[in-house]
Amino acid sequence: MFFRIQHRLSYTYDRPVFLEPMTVRLTPRQDGTQRILEHHLRLVDPPAGLTRVLEPDGTDAMVAWFQQERDHLTIEADMLVETLRSNPFDWIVTHREAQHLPVTYPEAEVRSLAGCLQDQTDPAVRAWAQAIAERVDGSATAFLSALADDIHHGFHHVGRMEGEPTSAAETLATLTGACRDTAMLFIAACRSQGLAARFVSGYSMHHPPEVSEHELHAWAEVYLPGGGWRAFDPSLGLAVADGHVVLAAAPDHHLAAPVSGRYRGTGVGSNLTYLIQLKAASSREELEDNAQPMVPS
Repeated sequence: MFFRIQHRLSYTYDRPVFLEPMTVRLTPRQDGTQRILEHHLRLVDPPAGLTRVLEPDGTDAMVAWFQQERDHLTIEADMLVETLRSNPFDWIVTHREAQHLPVTYPEAEVRSLAGCLQDQTDPAVRAWAQAIAERVDGSATAFLSALADDIHHGFHHVGRMEGEPTSAAETLATLTGACRDTAMLFIAACRSQGLAARFVSGYSMHHPPEVSEHELHAWAEVYLPGGGWRAFDPSLGLAVADGHVVLAAAPDHHLAAPVSGRYRGTGVGSNLTYLIQLKAASSREELEDNAQPMVPS
């Protein structure tokens, strides 16, 4: 599948502020599941400096720093990405202790996965996850599909453009959440069963009914020996194949945010507007024939 994605973020401030160094995660991940064919990232009114960095979890990011005060900042990304995984189940579990819940990993992998195994799960979430595990007779692979399916069919999915994810306990108690909320619940349930899980941000060609236009999307990845990192989208109730484009994945959702940064200005308010234009097609020719310029800001 081929994706043309254009993403603009515009920050405005009540009066000029000093921007602290900013991390921009708008470069798609490049691995065996997707590859970048084109990528252009631009900060309108260039910063004093801009450098490309590789973050702890493998995210390809840019760090910008500034010298002059400013009352606005616009970031534009234009990317062409090919996704490569047509079958999300083309794997086997190669470590016996990872086939059944609670999962245990080889010692070397435990050290590498430590951040994705931190289990601080609320008792109610733990009990809910345990009930699903018992329903699938402790099968780790069946648990993942059942968990995604239960969240998709059993919860009220909402669009919520701003704010931190709600806690897993709150999402479970209300049976309501945006994609980032259900992703966090999925991750907590997995970790309670010994499964290494992390938060993912990116784009999806699948348009949830609660969303009226394209937005940044969130889902989860789970690590299984022999399968590596495998993605599940609980808000859509599916194992992820070639319909999603990953920007960043990390055990802490803050490290998967498209932009991280702060500004200095006492009593100064800020506002963020954004635009995402996404087109997907089965061939590059079809995609480019229907290419649309980004709407002017």
